[in-house]
Amino acid sequence: MPKSIRKTILVAVSVVILMFGFSFALSPLYNAFCKTTGFYSRVNVKSFSSPDLSRQITVQFVATNNQNLPWDFYPRTVSIPVHPEENTRVIFYAKNNTNKPMTVQAIPSFSPSLAAQYFHKTECFCFTHQTLKAGEEINMPVVFVIDKAIPDTMHTITLSYTLFDVTPTLSQRTNK
Repeated sequence: MPKSIRKTILVAVSVVILMFGFSFALSPLYNAFCKTTGFYSRVNVKSFSSPDLSRQITVQFVATNNQNLPWDFYPRTVSIPVHPEENTRVIFYAKNNTNKPMTVQAIPSFSPSLAAQYFHKTECFCFTHQTLKAGEEINMPVVFVIDKAIPDTMHTITLSYTLFDVTPTLSQRTNK
């Protein structure tokens, strides 16, 4: 076998081995990156204890559209009393009032901002883009638990979502 073919085979086998090893290392590297930066952090799926019925926190919900987005978007429930460690589900409504398909992304924010570290969403429409056809409407759930470690002085949390248009433009679609 010629020397150049042996060298090519050796390089190809080495690349395959390195790629195989990298595929195993990728997940821990990504998790370390997310933990360090907080970027695209994973949903905290931990087991919660039974609800603390001695405490009650009022959770308020607010929805707004960014840049005159022509959608209806609002919470079906404006405010709800919640006990720490209680699994709670609320619904937000959205309707695309345009004559074309659109894709949106909801960005959450909390008031007080400290509440974000005690508010654990296990299901949320904000985790992914939402694409609706012209005139289409949807009910979108948010499932959450408030951690029992929340300070006793915190009695009200406001969860606010702003809806942004992320529909790809014609030039973005043709460049792919």
